[in-house]
Amino acid sequence: MPRTLFDRPDKKVRLDELSAEPPKGMAREQAEPRLAELGEELFALQDEMFASKGSSVLVVLQGRDTAGKDGTIKHVAGYLNPRGVSVVSFGVPTAEEREHDFLWRVHRHTPRLGEFALFNRSHYEDVLVVRVHELVPKALWKARYGHIADFEALLAQQGTIVLKYFLHITKREQKERLLEREKDPKNAWKLNPNDWKERDYWDEYTEAYEDAISRTAAKHAPWMVVPANAKWYRNLVIAESIVEALRAHRKGWRRKLQSMAEEAKTTLASYRRGK
Repeated sequence: MPRTLFDRPDKKVRLDELSAEPPKGMAREQAEPRLAELGEELFALQDEMFASKGSSVLVVLQGRDTAGKDGTIKHVAGYLNPRGVSVVSFGVPTAEEREHDFLWRVHRHTPRLGEFALFNRSHYEDVLVVRVHELVPKALWKARYGHIADFEALLAQQGTIVLKYFLHITKREQKERLLEREKDPKNAWKLNPNDWKERDYWDEYTEAYEDAISRTAAKHAPWMVVPANAKWYRNLVIAESIVEALRAHRKGWRRKLQSMAEEAKTTLASYRRGK
């Protein structure tokens, strides 16, 4: 599935050079049955991971307003068993959160072994909105790239599969989606004047996202720039990439489950002999 993967730092990202559209020849009629197939496999993979406690998964969703973070969670995470899933949205820090380092509020929401955590926005807001609106000195937010890289390396070392997605839409597509909210009574509750105000900083956010992706991409915590103008294609790309990442760990999970089964059988046999 065409998507742009960044898995090493300092490979400069140029978002304007990356398409936000599905590839030619890809149609919604093809994508939806494929998404359903991937959903079934994703559920099975999650089940093995949950039982073996062999890994955990952190999915980071970043994107401009209307890019589809909520929609991705609804349509992709909807295939997961809620038993082992948490969804966290990071907004403006609370007074308590501001009294700690910027990662404090994030770290406590990372997934336990066997579980999924999905971040709707994340620790990256502290090198995005904070940078664009000059909420802290430049020296402070620049140092955070290193802190973020170290944080994600720590998670990976502890068994977390870190997957980061930038939902890539065009400025024109964003405008159309914002206008649609005004026309659709079902979505009017989403109206927020700040969404229009933030459009004035489009170029500043572009530069901030490019630097964030470039400086924190790593093999153990890759960034994927997902064409997101078409919602159905966005969902397909993300589902497929998550499934691919989990497949690589499946053998290890199954070995652990087999070992657990053998240990349980031995214990059961010993119990029966003692009766």
